[in-house]
Amino acid sequence: MQPKLAKWPFFAGDILLLGAAVLLVDRGASPMGLGEMALMAACVAGGAVLSIIPYLLEYRALAKLAEAANLATVVSQLSRIEEVSEQIRGATAQWQGVNGEAAKAAAAAKAVVDKMAEEARSFAEFMQRANDNEKATLKLEVEKLRRGEGEWLHVLVRTLDHVFALHQAGLRSGQPTLIDQLSHFQMACCDAARRVGLSPFVAKEDEPFDGQRHQVAEGNGVPPADAVIGQTLATGYTFQGRLLRPALVKLRGNGADPALPAVVTGGDARPGQDVSDAANRPTS
Repeated sequence: MQPKLAKWPFFAGDILLLGAAVLLVDRGASPMGLGEMALMAACVAGGAVLSIIPYLLEYRALAKLAEAANLATVVSQLSRIEEVSEQIRGATAQWQGVNGEAAKAAAAAKAVVDKMAEEARSFAEFMQRANDNEKATLKLEVEKLRRGEGEWLHVLVRTLDHVFALHQAGLRSGQPTLIDQLSHFQMACCDAARRVGLSPFVAKEDEPFDGQRHQVAEGNGVPPADAVIGQTLATGYTFQGRLLRPALVKLRGNGADPALPAVVTGGDARPGQDVSDAANRPTS
């Protein structure tokens, strides 16, 4: 609480001194002597001092009170600083504990990651071995399927060759009923072969010679550019759109034995040979 200083005694003393100075001026000799003037000045000065003293005392009391308040604030702040210091020490201890736990967790995580990496490597090696074994097994199975496909394709080509030869023999017999029956039989066999991708084709008479689809039965010479087909001696085949064996033909104007066997091979085959690699290696 702010101190309350009574100012009326000081004001009363001030009035008395000023009244004494007025009496000296009123009752003193005129002109006034040096002593009277000094006494009057002393009274006025004393009154002025008395009027100032209470305010000085009050100011000093307020200054001391403010100093005490500041000191109390400093003390409270110091206590708060101590509390903050305690909190900082507690937080530091907690941080050290958390740091230790984090280090342990990081070590455990690293161990888990290393173990997972090792497991991943082991699994990858296992899968690689399994894939290699499976690939080897699949490759073996594919080779078996290809060999089986080549074998049944070989049998089918030979069968169609014999059917073609049988139809040619029927044509040479000149019997309409036999020719009609053999034609229907040949068409049925060709339709059945087309269902599995094997398509027989016959070179038409007077068709221009095509070195990619036709093979000359006579010799190894190169036919002239204007050569035309005279007769088909053996059927050509395509398997799944790929040429399997060209048709064996004779050119117009060249002599050929019409009784040549119809069973031939592809590529550079000659009359009278069996179906071999061309039928055993179909397109995959």
